[in-house]
Amino acid sequence: MSITSIEDVEFGVDLPAFKPDTSLAMGSQFASLIGWDGPRFSDHEGARKEGLPGAMIPGVMSQGFLVAMIHHWAPTARVQTIDTVFRAPVMADEAHAISGVVTDIDTDQGTVEIDLTVSNEKKETRVFGTATIAFD
Repeated sequence: MSITSIEDVEFGVDLPAFKPDTSLAMGSQFASLIGWDGPRFSDHEGARKEGLPGAMIPGVMSQGFLVAMIHHWAPTARVQTIDTVFRAPVMADEAHAISGVVTDIDTDQGTVEIDLTVSNEKKETRVFGTATIAFD
């Protein structure tokens, strides 16, 4: 069900899971488009030479995945804020899942707060955060 107004939102509901494209090709293309060329986002061996475990997905791309999940759930919502904490790198070519849960509904302000998580296949939290959305 698509959420179109604050009246449709239920406290504690899990947003539909989202599986982002965290392939090396996608991460490398995104990094290049935003001017972040370099092996840490485009080449596993080059990233290892920089002391990383492999190529990573850019953090701002992970934030984009979180916003995409929100808009899949509530296409007309306006994301007012998104605050993220990067606990560990989101590694390219590894499967990740995006999840979210409604943690507050403020009908007076017309806002909804959502806790968000990016986790890998081992269920390790890589990125977490909170978004505040509003409906017009």
